[in-house]
Amino acid sequence: MPARTRRPRVAVAAVALCMLTAVTSCSDSGSKSSSSSSTTPTGAASTASGKGSRITIKNFKFMPAALTVAPGTKVTVTNKDSTTHTLTATGKKAFDTGDIAAGKTVTFTAPSAKGKYPYICTIHQYMKGSLTVS
Repeated sequence: MPARTRRPRVAVAAVALCMLTAVTSCSDSGSKSSSSSSTTPTGAASTASGKGSRITIKNFKFMPAALTVAPGTKVTVTNKDSTTHTLTATGKKAFDTGDIAAGKTVTFTAPSAKGKYPYICTIHQYMKGSLTVS
């Protein structure tokens, strides 16, 4: 009989050890993140003056997804993804960065005509954004 009582105890101990390991590997290691909080949500609309503005491509998204600039503003586009992207106006065809290789930055000039200019990445057409010139 002692062998019978040992097996359930060993099984219970093994299950408890697995649960303990799972809980400790999912818990906070005590390190605190030093990232700062932002009041502008990712992908939110942004407004820039005529001096210049930035769009970042990261995680297959344009950030910000909507940007408002003055006519003729220089817009800098930085690709922080590991693949090539484009930023190409649809409809009016007012601007096209061409291919932007991973880690590269390009600049284009916003149109002089006021209006809303939707754009996409022609390689990954589900990536969308808009540039409003006002």
